[in-house]
Amino acid sequence: MNALFGMIPDTVAAAIWAMVVASLLPLSMAMAAKMLGGFRLRDNAHPRDFLQHTTGAAARANAAQKNSYETLPVFLVAVLLAMLFFVPQPIVNKLAWLYVVIRMGYCAAYIINLSIFRSILWGLSIACILMLFYLAIRISA
Repeated sequence: MNALFGMIPDTVAAAIWAMVVASLLPLSMAMAAKMLGGFRLRDNAHPRDFLQHTTGAAARANAAQKNSYETLPVFLVAVLLAMLFFVPQPIVNKLAWLYVVIRMGYCAAYIINLSIFRSILWGLSIACILMLFYLAIRISA
């Protein structure tokens, strides 16, 4: 794990890239849901109706998309606040990328229907967000 964290640069750009990747994750889940559900060009007239009628892995990918959109704003705010209050950048970067990696695992676990593992990963991703908030609060106090 230390080798993985060693690859993350100590620049602000690393946190920004984590925010970009996290922002693209819901879109990738929407694409996965459509691919798994057999989306065709004619379905593009009403894509939300198509996704509402999917089942199995496609429906779970759609649910992962929705959950990713729900947690994204809180993650983005947490990263920005941590940087605003001068939490050391290497810590912000590590927590931001840890969140992204955990969320990727969460989405995969959701699609393949590992519900308990998915819930554990969800909790860990929320812990990353809460830690960013906590560090910003501690430094600002």
